[in-house]
Amino acid sequence: MRKLIIAMAMLTAAGSHLSAQTAKETPPFGDRWQSVPVKPSAAAAEKPPVSVEQAFYLIRSSILTLNDANRSGNYSVLRDLAAPDFQTRNSAADLADSFADLRRRKFDLFAAALIAPQLAAAPTLDAKGMLRLTGHFPTRPQQIDFDLLFRNVDGQWRLFGLAVATPPAANVQAQPVAPAKMPAPAR
Repeated sequence: MRKLIIAMAMLTAAGSHLSAQTAKETPPFGDRWQSVPVKPSAAAAEKPPVSVEQAFYLIRSSILTLNDANRSGNYSVLRDLAAPDFQTRNSAADLADSFADLRRRKFDLFAAALIAPQLAAAPTLDAKGMLRLTGHFPTRPQQIDFDLLFRNVDGQWRLFGLAVATPPAANVQAQPVAPAKMPAPAR
């Protein structure tokens, strides 16, 4: 348990530089989304709703399913794997419209399979029991920001809301590394 808390704290600290400005510029989940205030329950404060590994799986699988939909132009699988409420609110055509910019730019989200996501906050449950995962993949020259919401349906976390943005990556100054000295040859 202690290792999990430390890992989550490290992930939270690593992803904490996401700006509030980015969140304000791109409202999560588009026009069809109704904001739900995030107030973790007392039980949620004691124990994370999912492990870090489960969170990474949910993030990666959602982003990679979106990537497949963008590449194929077929959003029906993304829609069909989501929660029933999501399916009711969004047709495959609605999803195609929502992600037309990514598709038009042929922005490849495949890096989600290779790079660990950096969470902006620990996985939390809101007052309605929905799981929120927010953060980014530190890709270059543009990073992949995500804001995902999941509903538990019959014991399985299913996508309820999805927002993806690709702002320019933050400039990180690399620390110069002194070259290693070669050992003297043995005589």
